[in-house]
Amino acid sequence: MPIEIKELHIKINVDDSQQTNAQRQKPGVNREAIVAACVEEVMQLEKRKNER
Repeated sequence: MPIEIKELHIKINVDDSQQTNAQRQKPGVNREAIVAACVEEVMQLEKRKNER
């Protein structure tokens, strides 16, 4: 007999003072190179999609 979940309650606590360092730029990271690599990958995906 399958189980059916009718309600799901999720409770979290957010503390602004303990934010991650995700927004800080780390030394040695070349942002332009990362963006260029991402754009190149997207262009390759679009090209493969259009070939189908």
